[in-house]
Amino acid sequence: MIDRKISVAPMLDWTDRHCRYFLRLISQHTVLYTEMVTTGAILHGGRDRHLQFNLEEAPLALQLGGSNPTALTECTKIAEDYGYNEVNLNVGCPSDRVQNGRFGACLMREPELVAECVNRMQNAVSIPVTVKSRIGVDHDDSYEALQQFIETIARAGCRTFIIHARKAWLSGLSPKENREIPPLCYETVHQVKIDFPELEIVINGGVDSLDKMAQELEKVDGVMVGREAYHNPWVLSQVDHQFYGDKLRTQTRHDVVESFLPYVALQLKKGVRLHSMTRHILGLFHGEPGARAWRRYLSENANKQGADVDLISTAAALVGK
Repeated sequence: MIDRKISVAPMLDWTDRHCRYFLRLISQHTVLYTEMVTTGAILHGGRDRHLQFNLEEAPLALQLGGSNPTALTECTKIAEDYGYNEVNLNVGCPSDRVQNGRFGACLMREPELVAECVNRMQNAVSIPVTVKSRIGVDHDDSYEALQQFIETIARAGCRTFIIHARKAWLSGLSPKENREIPPLCYETVHQVKIDFPELEIVINGGVDSLDKMAQELEKVDGVMVGREAYHNPWVLSQVDHQFYGDKLRTQTRHDVVESFLPYVALQLKKGVRLHSMTRHILGLFHGEPGARAWRRYLSENANKQGADVDLISTAAALVGK
């Protein structure tokens, strides 16, 4: 059973295995999601490269992109074999590349197809299959359309819906603009929970503090945090205590750095570049004196020949304890 009260969103180029290992050092309970992985990448590319993860990352969900029921079902079975705790179907990404592949947000216009995919995926595995969507697409943004979408997919066996509280514009806006320009409408997601009390409803979009998490949890079942968790990962440091009932941890940001070093050393021995890991920890000291020096030192030196784990310790020393 996955407790999705708090989760970190799938974010392309950001939530890779190194990022997730780092975030897990800050919160033990927050549910983590992979970057979106297409069915084609899994079935025809390097499977291990896309799916391998560290056991410490759990609870962990794989987000899939695709629209072919057979391919999605096969990938869902593979994900279960790898040990993922959940498979999430992307029905919210607005990028041109995704549209050309007939998946992502454009699938909100094809609820029957999404329902077929979810039904076959769920029937093939014992782990939950969830759906992440927007509240609408282009001018197909009525509440009635969203309601029909959820009804159709819920009948197919989906019990958990993660809803980004913005609609998607499939033409005229970039993916980045789609995360900022369409206005947030939390009330729409709140209404979904009222109308579908038997479903688990997780809200996504613009949540950037513990207070906002707590406010939303009064109206929905879970909160998915996106960019704030990446740029200011310490926002997760009190999640286990406040929302999962754990004893208040006394670890500091410097403690997290120390805990991360053995992982970095191991990955360096495997040939992973230091920058591939340090790029994810730049925001750890966000808002603290010395944060700029920390970021600058890592950014300017992690790509240099011979850079090793000591570089992180040197950077951390620039920030007062």
